[in-house]
Amino acid sequence: MSHPMPEVLQHWKAAFDGHRPDEMADLFTADALFQGFGPAVLTGRDAVRGYYEAVPSGRRAGVTVLHTYTIGDQVAGGFADVTFGDADGWEARVHLSLVLRRDDGRWRIRQYHVSRVDSAQ
Repeated sequence: MSHPMPEVLQHWKAAFDGHRPDEMADLFTADALFQGFGPAVLTGRDAVRGYYEAVPSGRRAGVTVLHTYTIGDQVAGGFADVTFGDADGWEARVHLSLVLRRDDGRWRIRQYHVSRVDSAQ
């Protein structure tokens, strides 16, 4: 079995780049924990949908998977580097950590956390 993280992130990137918040929310479990750029920890698909609805259209994400792991056959996760950007030159680099869980026969994101990369270091 190949690791599920690259495929989940491929779907995440396609939905993010296409500014499709409903598809984004469907990639998460109903009880997902989500820590994006803001200070609040969000819970659940509706909160995830609202977060991505607020992202300006035209933003894109470049994703590089760094490390993956599995815990049994129901839990997996890993780390990735993500660079968000837009046509106006805005850019933000983050480290992304995910915990994935099998949910109704498919892999979904149970926990999502970004940490901004300080380019001055």
